[in-house]
Amino acid sequence: MKKRKKKLLYRPVGIALGAVSGAVASAAFKQAWKIVSDRDDAPDPGDEDRGLGEVLLAAAIQGVIFSVVRAAVDRGGAVAVRRMTGTWPG
Repeated sequence: MKKRKKKLLYRPVGIALGAVSGAVASAAFKQAWKIVSDRDDAPDPGDEDRGLGEVLLAAAIQGVIFSVVRAAVDRGGAVAVRRMTGTWPG
């Protein structure tokens, strides 16, 4: 099977995995923020009641969590596809 066709066949799987990773990362960030902060909700960059340091810390934590979760889910999906089909997607 050509590489281009494999990428097209993997695309729906990748989209589904992206949605799953977003939901998992969002839940993980909410829990992490509760541990780091005394508030339940993370600051919004436009919230004038929150300091710049708090906003930047929340953004950094969120970025790390989303990147790690997405990489783990994408990698796991690619490994699962290889196990089922015998070839690496993409």
